[in-house]
Amino acid sequence: MARNNRKITIPVGIGYGVTDIMGGGAFTVIGAWLLFFYTTFVGLSPVEAASIVAIARIVDAIVSLFMGSFTDHFYKNYLGKKFGRRRFFLLIGAPLMLVYALLWVNGMNFGFYLAVYLAFEIIAAMVLIPWETLPSEMTKDFNSRTKLSTCRMFFSALGTFLATFIPGLLINYFGEQDANAYLINGVVFAVLFMLCVFISWKVTWERELTPEMLVELEKPGQATTLLAKFIALGRLFKDYGSTLKVRAFRKHLAIYLLSFTAKDIYNTVFVFFCVYCLNVSSSLAGTLLSMSIVGLPVTLLAGMAIIKYGPSRLYVFAYSLMMLCLVGLFMVYQFPGGNKVTLLVILAAVYQVGRCVLEFTPWNVFPFIPDIDEMITRQRREGLFAAVMTFSRKTTVAIATFIVGVLLQAGGFVKGSQAQPESAVNMIATLLFAGTAGLLILALWQALTFHLNKRTHRIFVDEVERLKAHGAKKDVDAQTRRVVEDLTGYDYDKLWCEEDVNARGAASPLPRFNGEA
Repeated sequence: MARNNRKITIPVGIGYGVTDIMGGGAFTVIGAWLLFFYTTFVGLSPVEAASIVAIARIVDAIVSLFMGSFTDHFYKNYLGKKFGRRRFFLLIGAPLMLVYALLWVNGMNFGFYLAVYLAFEIIAAMVLIPWETLPSEMTKDFNSRTKLSTCRMFFSALGTFLATFIPGLLINYFGEQDANAYLINGVVFAVLFMLCVFISWKVTWERELTPEMLVELEKPGQATTLLAKFIALGRLFKDYGSTLKVRAFRKHLAIYLLSFTAKDIYNTVFVFFCVYCLNVSSSLAGTLLSMSIVGLPVTLLAGMAIIKYGPSRLYVFAYSLMMLCLVGLFMVYQFPGGNKVTLLVILAAVYQVGRCVLEFTPWNVFPFIPDIDEMITRQRREGLFAAVMTFSRKTTVAIATFIVGVLLQAGGFVKGSQAQPESAVNMIATLLFAGTAGLLILALWQALTFHLNKRTHRIFVDEVERLKAHGAKKDVDAQTRRVVEDLTGYDYDKLWCEEDVNARGAASPLPRFNGEA
């Protein structure tokens, strides 16, 4: 059976999705516990701890930027031909997941933690960027891609739950002051991540090579001069910049970065907020974070809801619910009562419903972005878009984490102390409430004008297929023209041009933005 005709079954979806136990779990543990571990047990200052994350993620973001294009063209060499241009990186990345355990070794110096964290970030990018493109490789069908993405986000929710539940159990068992709980947690997750990535490599596949790719393979190898390499590098950065000319992607990227950075600030500050503002234990903070278990059924419901209602309504639901919970947390902080723990558990559970939908929706939308781009460039550039998303995400989370560390230190946070001055407590609360809510409001603003959904995607793909079959552009109907122009940001007449084809065989239309950012 041809790879293009293979069905996306539930077992295939599960096999693909399990890797997001690593994608969701690893960085949830890091976001929730790493700064706390480094400042409380290792003895690093907030700025030192935050700079480890910031430096590593900025370097990794630059590496990630090249990974997308690298995997797009990896089919041209022996390893890509034998193992696949995307899946090869899952195969070699699986055993390298064990590096994760070294993050939680106590008693080492700043340089050790920086080097290990940098290594893990690069390994994770090497796996996640090609893995994220696989739904676009495996099928073109909206429902089948949604099935893959739903399985992915189910396991992301499971990873998030495990990443908060297991540390809480271990801290409660070993005691609040025992660093071994964090190391054992790291070992357990490192082995789990390795197994998950290997399973995804085993069950997934890639599309057949396109005629354009086959032509590229038949071209004789040419000696490359240093000047040619610089020209190619410049062309690569131009390609990355060109992704932002796709209106649907610009909006998608803005929503993704604003909402995920809001979630990151919440996760980073939450344990500090519980321990120093609410005066509860870190194990209770872990229990509250483990309310993410509600994400398991919510993910399945969201998979049905996104087909029926579209991404925009899910975004509005998620952000509104999270901001409502922030108001509730603020009331508990300002007016603590005897039933504080009960209220915190309820608020934490409701917040996790919103967070789960927040995380679920962008990665369900992503596989459809390259379809929009194909109308503009007449290329399949999944790796390029995945790299831009990963680069942008890691850059913003690096900046946000570093700013959190700087503000904590500016607020007078005392490393290793069980009690903090009032200025530090106020800074923690301000970061949690103002930082998270402010970014969610901006994300909500963008989500209200995001129009990519099942209906518009079907109209768009049908038009691409019509043009591929040599249909005349003058025969386009008014509704299709309107949808195509809205999603691409280009005038329809400037799309799918036969003339001005560049060296890679892709049309290069002149942009004409229709007054919308």
